[in-house]
Amino acid sequence: MFFLIKKIAMILGMFLLVLSLPALAQDTVVQIQIEGNSLISDSKVMSEIRSRVGQRYSQQAVNEDIKNLYQTGFFQDVAVETEETLEGMRLIYRLTEKPLINSITLQGQRRIRERQILEEIILEEGGFFDEYKLRQSINKIEDLYSKRGFSRAKIDYQLETVDEDAVDLTITIEEDVVVKVRAVDVDGNENFSDNRIRKLMRTRRAWLFNRGIFREREFEDDLRRISSFYRQEGFTDVSVEPDVEYRKDGVYITIKINEGSRYYVGEVQVRGNRDISEANIYAALSLSEDDVFSELLVYQGASEIRQLYVDRGYIFAQADPVSVLNLETGKVDVTYNITESHIAHIEEIRIKGNVKTKDRVIRRELKVYPAERFDGARLRESRRNLENLGFFEDIRISTEPGTDKDKVNLEIEVQEAKTGYFSFGGGYSSIDEFIGFVELRQRNFDYKNWRTFTGAGQDLSLKASMGTITDRYQLSFTNPWIFDVPVSFGFDAYRKGHDKDDSAGYAYSERVTGGTLRLGKRLTDRIRGRVAYRFDNVKISDVADASQPIKDEEGEHNLSSAELSLVYDSRDRVFAPSSGIYFSNSFQLTGSFLGGDKDFTKFFSRLSLYFPLFNESVLETRFRAGFADPFSGTKRVPIYERFFAGGAATVRGYRERKVGPVDERNDPLGGEALFVANLEYTYPLADFLKVAAFYDIGNAWEKSSNFFRTEEDRKDFYSSVGMGLRVRTPIGPISVDYGWPLDVEPGETSKSGRFHFNVSRDF
Repeated sequence: MFFLIKKIAMILGMFLLVLSLPALAQDTVVQIQIEGNSLISDSKVMSEIRSRVGQRYSQQAVNEDIKNLYQTGFFQDVAVETEETLEGMRLIYRLTEKPLINSITLQGQRRIRERQILEEIILEEGGFFDEYKLRQSINKIEDLYSKRGFSRAKIDYQLETVDEDAVDLTITIEEDVVVKVRAVDVDGNENFSDNRIRKLMRTRRAWLFNRGIFREREFEDDLRRISSFYRQEGFTDVSVEPDVEYRKDGVYITIKINEGSRYYVGEVQVRGNRDISEANIYAALSLSEDDVFSELLVYQGASEIRQLYVDRGYIFAQADPVSVLNLETGKVDVTYNITESHIAHIEEIRIKGNVKTKDRVIRRELKVYPAERFDGARLRESRRNLENLGFFEDIRISTEPGTDKDKVNLEIEVQEAKTGYFSFGGGYSSIDEFIGFVELRQRNFDYKNWRTFTGAGQDLSLKASMGTITDRYQLSFTNPWIFDVPVSFGFDAYRKGHDKDDSAGYAYSERVTGGTLRLGKRLTDRIRGRVAYRFDNVKISDVADASQPIKDEEGEHNLSSAELSLVYDSRDRVFAPSSGIYFSNSFQLTGSFLGGDKDFTKFFSRLSLYFPLFNESVLETRFRAGFADPFSGTKRVPIYERFFAGGAATVRGYRERKVGPVDERNDPLGGEALFVANLEYTYPLADFLKVAAFYDIGNAWEKSSNFFRTEEDRKDFYSSVGMGLRVRTPIGPISVDYGWPLDVEPGETSKSGRFHFNVSRDF
């Protein structure tokens, strides 16, 4: 019985299989036929489609084939027909090719060179004609003309068939005339003056110092800028409508403003907070009741709340603002709905992009570590440390999910900058006169890497400068982490000197040969300490016609010094800072008991405060004070260790080193006390150019005991005002200042202004 049932089942299965064979055959692609292509080969078409002989027919695959063939840009029409046969499906691809461009010709252009216009055309001779690319090309040509002031230029084209497969393209240009703005009027503005509105616009009236070219797209940006300004000032319902009238002599513009009502912030509430108190949240918020309402400030408040949470490890926290007009008070109530989520911990820290720099050089600057709670404030500090290295052009910090919901991986991707350079050049400065220099430096040096000598974060430099008056040769090396601990070691070896030159404030010639050994340590994130030993051999000569105090310095002397310094630095950037404080103090003890032949102490302090202002301008206030005192057998502090004021580096507008004590020949003698204060404002005109305005005041006193001791001493200051330029050039930064003295220079009878010009390699 079982055998009989099995037999029947096999017969039924074979019967069903035979019935299904025609259906399977009908679903199989048995032939693909391509028609209409004369320029594009069959093999190229087949490489762009998914359908294949022997595969089952799929309408979805055919749709993809049509899409892919259109995307090649070769065809202006693609159609697929299907035919059912006894063997299966036949696919017929009917193609209409785009014509080839035989030539591209311009007509009507006069004001712009043909080459410049052709650069804007993304079609090319010998390529396929594409209507979409042609429209893009015309738009680019219109933009080019608009930028040149031909805002009413009209661009058109004609196609002429050469044969069935090729066309000639002619682009016709009607340039018209340059459209200039003759008037910009503002109407409807009640809360802000016409000039305030005009300052928001790049479209300006034509006059002697402004061409006043009318550019439509730039004008549209102006309208958006005006609307945005009003909304930030609380006028949420503002409308800005232009009235542009074209006349023969140019365009006359009227900006019609309907300001609407001004809204203010009403009640500010937070909801959903559990782990951070309302008091802490409100303290972090810059938005408060009765502030002018703007969406920008509201979303800025949301960012401030989120930053507060991120700094405490809640990197997934959200603060969603809801603004509602309170009809009773007429103010806008703002509620921040907070979703705290959970605290995240750092699982891994991954470093990417560092080809030359070793991982440990980057990791040792980080203030966040694996297995610790995420800390946004310490992460910002880490970023600042990496930026201050000067090794990287770009630093990107991102997070990725970890192996658990409360873990994240920190990814630090850097783009390395050039840290080694060889430079040479020449210039002129008011101190050194004509000077030539050569410098070889690697700021990311590695003495163990014999292949490239880069990657360990060490600093090696070899400098030589030779001037009309001065010369200097120096070899310096610094390892910021010796034995992988945050203690720096370095040394300097140098030979420097100057010739006698009254115009530079030198009444004698000097040659110094010496060196320094340095040890430093970062005590906190802001405070660094350093100890050093310095030995100098000093030779003073060419004093035959000098005064007796200078003649007393003639000869050879050895200075052996121990130095201690402490620096507090909270600047946002080491290079070109815009905010923060720099406060340095150094104490030097020079004594015969250390192996020299002079005994004196020297203290010097510098305090710089940086304040960011509008448009990336910066106000810097800088104070410097110094005191020196002899002891033991030394009666006077040597002239080459005294303080000097006046000139490019201290009080501008006066000759170099001429502010302070002078002898009967008006040669500067320097002093044992110094105080200089500078107030300088810099405003960027371009990426490479800044303009500066300054006020300087200071003096040097013969004895440190005279410093501020009497009323006469407190009045004994020399001050100046002036303007300057800061230019970044390939050979180094150039500074040019013109200072006007407000007091008569010591030894002189009248006042006169002075230029100070300097080329340096630090900006």
